[in-house]
Amino acid sequence: MGEILSQNEIDNLLAALSTGELDADQIQDQTDKQVKNYDFRRPAKFSKEHLRTLEIIFEHYGRLVSTNLPVYLRKNVQISVASSEAVTFSEFTNSLSNPVILGIVNFQPLSGNIIVDLSTNLGYAMIDRMLGGQGDPLEKSREFSEIELTIIEKLMVVCIQLMREPWKNVLDINPVLERLETNQQFAQIIAPNDMAAIVTLNVKIGEVQGFINLCLPYFTLEDIMDKLNTRYWYANMQEMHDDDYEEHIESLIRRVDIPVKAVLGKSAVSVNDFVNLQVGDVIRLDTHVDSELSVYVGNIRKFTALPGASKDNYAVRVTTVIREGE
Repeated sequence: MGEILSQNEIDNLLAALSTGELDADQIQDQTDKQVKNYDFRRPAKFSKEHLRTLEIIFEHYGRLVSTNLPVYLRKNVQISVASSEAVTFSEFTNSLSNPVILGIVNFQPLSGNIIVDLSTNLGYAMIDRMLGGQGDPLEKSREFSEIELTIIEKLMVVCIQLMREPWKNVLDINPVLERLETNQQFAQIIAPNDMAAIVTLNVKIGEVQGFINLCLPYFTLEDIMDKLNTRYWYANMQEMHDDDYEEHIESLIRRVDIPVKAVLGKSAVSVNDFVNLQVGDVIRLDTHVDSELSVYVGNIRKFTALPGASKDNYAVRVTTVIREGE
């Protein structure tokens, strides 16, 4: 229902119309509905809320990759979300270069695949780094060899497995890299006119900068579109209390492999004696035959033990535990 005018407002309006200050053609009924054009070739299947939720997911994903990838590359990695948009699949494929690095990922348990597009300059830099180089890209792009694609595939498997944690608040996924493609014509996972969300990550490996484009078709995400909103996202975030957090960290630490060594003894010899050692020579140690051995965990002396055997292997039996400060 429109706003009701007072008598004074009506008189002022009539006076403005009679003097020509107000044109009657300019007065429009505010109740008229605005008609919006709808493009059936580009249906609006991804709302701004959907794209914003995908950005939040892949912001978390970028932090995980930037933490784990330096273990393999031994280089500083920085990742941030650059943009997100909804386009047709043909627009995405037409924007790709040649050659290209496309990872076809089975997004289990969802029925469909997604595509991970890695910039070729990042691919060359990663290969160079894995083979002992400085991580420099090639000046001129070329086709990838089978060995180079194998190296990229192993790194991409690591990155894809890291998607599980960011998607956990929406769905427990098990992404699997099906294959790598270097030609976009062999990566037609959906119809050209189908819509897809494109999330672009800005990646910097050392001094080399490039992009990772993640193509998420609507067909793949259709079953969970209702969950791709920030309200559902924050409602399903599990708050971890301090005790639970400590138990979680402790469970992770318990699975870490650490080196343990038992030192039989030590000795100091001259370089001349060392280079002239022969089979059968005896090296006198600083411990007695019946002395306890020192057992080191990492570089910390943690136990004392007596030497022995277990089946066909040498072994030690722990006799005392060295506490902190002893």
